[in-house]
Amino acid sequence: MSTYAGLFENRELSATDAPTTPRGDFIPDVSVIVPTYRRPAMLERCARALAAQAYDAARYEIIVCDDGPEDATRACVQRLTQAHAEYGPRIRYVPVTATQGPAGARNAGWRASLARRIAFTDDDTIPDPQWLANGMRALDAGADAVSGRIVVPLGPRPTDYELDAAGLARAEFATANTFVTRAALERTGGFDARFTSAWREDSDLQFALLKAGLVIAGAEDAKVLHPVRPARWGVSISQQKKSQFDALLFKKHPVLFRARIRRRPPLLYYAMLVAILATIVSLATGALRLAAVAAFAWAAMTIWFATRRLKTTARTPSHIAEMLCTSAIIPYLSIYWRIRGAFRFRVFFL
Repeated sequence: MSTYAGLFENRELSATDAPTTPRGDFIPDVSVIVPTYRRPAMLERCARALAAQAYDAARYEIIVCDDGPEDATRACVQRLTQAHAEYGPRIRYVPVTATQGPAGARNAGWRASLARRIAFTDDDTIPDPQWLANGMRALDAGADAVSGRIVVPLGPRPTDYELDAAGLARAEFATANTFVTRAALERTGGFDARFTSAWREDSDLQFALLKAGLVIAGAEDAKVLHPVRPARWGVSISQQKKSQFDALLFKKHPVLFRARIRRRPPLLYYAMLVAILATIVSLATGALRLAAVAAFAWAAMTIWFATRRLKTTARTPSHIAEMLCTSAIIPYLSIYWRIRGAFRFRVFFL
């Protein structure tokens, strides 16, 4: 954690700040829910930061929800549980088998808790020592939910993937750093387990809270660090699968989707699709001049798309090649998954 300490304003905990209250049977003031999936090293880093909170260890617990139970994660939680057995906080392991995805895992976590307040973070975050105290203070001030601050460290020229991941820092409501009352979760039903990827499930909960007339507050001093994980070459291609969940979010909250997420379809993607189809049809029918015009239009749009993605990102040869290749593929995959989502969730969505 020391690598990122300079990004947080608060000091590290000293020996006198360490929890001193022995554990006992209790109903915690707050349960911290951490969904995880086969990342025990990241989970341990997160859990150690959570166990070092400047908050009475006898008043909170950490619930790790293993979405796809495995021995390595279970062993990691057992080590952490034993390490904090005497002074806390209590750390619990919940295997999740009924659903797949972080939404279902978070549901399993908060429903396994008896606390009246629930805090959510992810296994790849590093919560600031004051995170829990500051988030709880904002929640107890009268809000039904609180959205904290997510800090994403980036270099001067990040990759396209890193820049996309940094969007978490601008998110209105992200479950990497959220506090919600149990009453609000019960009223809205919690997370929709149909969101089986880490995409739009937090916006769905946000919109459900807003439609229920509940109060969502912000807490800039409730901070978590979210380092960007390394990604394989061309990762943006596989990420297009998440687009299907835009259709589900639109079906459930059309007005809020248009206002907060996207006001219009990705017109560039559809224009590129039309251009490539026109090229193929023209070649098949012998209209070579029209094929050349359509191919030129497709190439121009593809290069423009890649150039736009490279505008503020890395200019290494490998990254430039990645942007050119993926820019030629992303539009069609994105459209495919959007249409597939529309059929799957039975909604007209472009």
